[in-house]
Amino acid sequence: MATALWLQGGACSGNTMSFLNADEPTVCDLVTDFGIEVLWHPSLGMEMGNQVQELLRNIVNGSIPLDVFIFEGTVIQGPNGSGRYNMFAERPMKDWVYELAHVANYVVAVGNCAVQGNIPATPPNPTDSTGLQFHRTEMGGFLGKDFRSKAGLPVINIPGCPAHYDWITQILVAIATGRGKDIKLDEYNRPQTFFKTYTQTGCTRVQFYEYKIPTEEFGQGTRKGCLFYEFGCRGPETHSSCNRILWNKQSSKTRAGHPCIGCTEYGFPHGELEVGTIFKTQKVLGVIPKELQEGIDPVSYMVHAAIARAVAPKWANEDMFVV
Repeated sequence: MATALWLQGGACSGNTMSFLNADEPTVCDLVTDFGIEVLWHPSLGMEMGNQVQELLRNIVNGSIPLDVFIFEGTVIQGPNGSGRYNMFAERPMKDWVYELAHVANYVVAVGNCAVQGNIPATPPNPTDSTGLQFHRTEMGGFLGKDFRSKAGLPVINIPGCPAHYDWITQILVAIATGRGKDIKLDEYNRPQTFFKTYTQTGCTRVQFYEYKIPTEEFGQGTRKGCLFYEFGCRGPETHSSCNRILWNKQSSKTRAGHPCIGCTEYGFPHGELEVGTIFKTQKVLGVIPKELQEGIDPVSYMVHAAIARAVAPKWANEDMFVV
């Protein structure tokens, strides 16, 4: 049996919506098959008002043990560090977050807002929002870089806007079955099993990337071309398993003909150079995609691209169906 508490800070509830759509296991399976007792969740809990306050106080004082503290959304610190922009159970939410994080065996940040601040933390950030242990690309956040939960781990970060439900449920299953300490994290505290490879891994358009053949329009899931060269796809530099663990077991952005926007990378949103350029590949000298510029000579790149297109097989330049 493992106890879990889920709270929301500055959020759109997108990660809750993703979580409730889980199917292997479902949320019900987490309870019945894996013994997770959900102490409270904003969308599932029956307790209200004074009942929630009493529950939280009992968790903080140790009367009710807490195995997993799950947080969705930013930690809102404004105004002036008071946290009063986000009140919950008659206290600033940030105060509950701090106390609960320090009594939990594991702390899990679900979604980019909880992980690193996401859209609310972009300048000018009037609410003084931040993530649990990262602020944008810098380690620290609300709990500080040295924070460790009672099990000895930093915050387990599951990024995404929203995070895939399988990423959430599999981490909870690992903790519930006693394998929480075996979760291997990368330098951003993301579980390596989901975030070690690039989004491009498994993309059905990867062959066009190799032959430098761009697509000509959005939404053409059954047509040729890579979305990276003209439409700003961030798949080649974004760590996620979106093309290995499909959404609804059916598809992903790139499979549907939409560019990856890099929502699992820290610093998202990435601050394009000008309004309207999120779906336009930024280029250096009008030739080299900005993401590839480091260490690449422009002339060498142009020669390489020309050769790649010249040796592309006939099918690479024809319309094709992608299953």
